[in-house]
Amino acid sequence: MRPFTILISFLALALASVATAAEVTIVRVWPDYRTSESFLRVGEYFGGQESAPELVVRSQSGTREGYYFLTRVKSSEAVPGALLVVETILPGSEVASVHFLSVDLPRGSRAVLAGLTGTDWPDAKVKPTAWRVRLLSAGGVELARQQSFLWALPPVAASANTDATPAAETPSSAP
Repeated sequence: MRPFTILISFLALALASVATAAEVTIVRVWPDYRTSESFLRVGEYFGGQESAPELVVRSQSGTREGYYFLTRVKSSEAVPGALLVVETILPGSEVASVHFLSVDLPRGSRAVLAGLTGTDWPDAKVKPTAWRVRLLSAGGVELARQQSFLWALPPVAASANTDATPAAETPSSAP
């Protein structure tokens, strides 16, 4: 084979793989605190398992109560083995906490209820100062993201001169 033919074949394969990659968007994120009782459905009273219209993933699977990010995701293809990365900054903190939640994302539009539960969320009254939700492929490539307004703001720079005093005014000379 000629080098030119090899190059054309390689480019055609590369373009074909890009064309078949899933197109994923996070349509909207609704953050809110949820109690354990808010997940109870009639079927559970009769010995059934937990069921919800959304795909539910939690940072601690044994606890339902916590802060949830109801995330509407739209995908042109199924994304198995994806990671939903939930990053939050709590009031009084400058450091983000990061939680990785595994999710097999189906094709189409789907609501994912991603919860920070148990000891991963301090209290029902606490709301995050800022948050970001990212969806990563199984290979770690970022597919989509959504963030709060405050997450997008640059950090406040500390003043270099904290006890600055106004410059002394020089009196104007009288004629």
